[in-house]
Amino acid sequence: MTNHWIDIKNADVVIVIGCNPAENHPISFKWVQKAMENGGKMVVIDPRVTKSASLANLYAQIRPGTDLAFLGGIINYLLEKDLIQKEYVVEYTNAAYIVNKDFKFNNGLFSGYDAAKRSYDTKTWTYQLNDKGVPKQDKSLKDPQCVYQLMKAHYGRYTLEKVESVTGCPKDTILKVADMIGSTSKADKVATVMYAMGITQHTVGTQNVRALSILQLLLGNMEIGRAHVRTPV
Repeated sequence: MTNHWIDIKNADVVIVIGCNPAENHPISFKWVQKAMENGGKMVVIDPRVTKSASLANLYAQIRPGTDLAFLGGIINYLLEKDLIQKEYVVEYTNAAYIVNKDFKFNNGLFSGYDAAKRSYDTKTWTYQLNDKGVPKQDKSLKDPQCVYQLMKAHYGRYTLEKVESVTGCPKDTILKVADMIGSTSKADKVATVMYAMGITQHTVGTQNVRALSILQLLLGNMEIGRAHVRTPV
């Protein structure tokens, strides 16, 4: 884990997804309750109406296995509404790095895919380098080949309508979740994520975790001394 259980009490928003800490991990949930006593909010994203869901400030019910689409929709909303911690994103992530011009993403596949071998040649996935061999950057985040713009295009497919269709969660609930999570993009606000095997044990489990990491990086919730991305329970 990336931070102490007790640090959960400092979170302004606790995102519970793929787990049920109220019943399965009551000691960790003690600190969620402390956070809520301090004015923090808990959002639960789960197919099941669990004990955690019943205690949440906001509950989003989704179809089993659609976590990735739901998270993609939240990320897209944050990018569209500029609900990000921009200084953190620019200075402490690779968002400003400029990617190889030959890098593409079309119809669900990245450039370099070999259908016969069912594998990728990743030569086009590199950064553009300056004359010193250092990756080029655009800290305005406007270059169409910078990581930030490529990410925006990638997640632009996760519209509210698409996410509602895939997950079965109503658009108004998705918006409420997005606004609650997006509120922690402010410099004095933090969120933590609690997840478990309901996130990891999928064919796309790795991508589920990556999506949560992207979410928290955009919000600037990855610094030491703040509520961090990963609190598996």
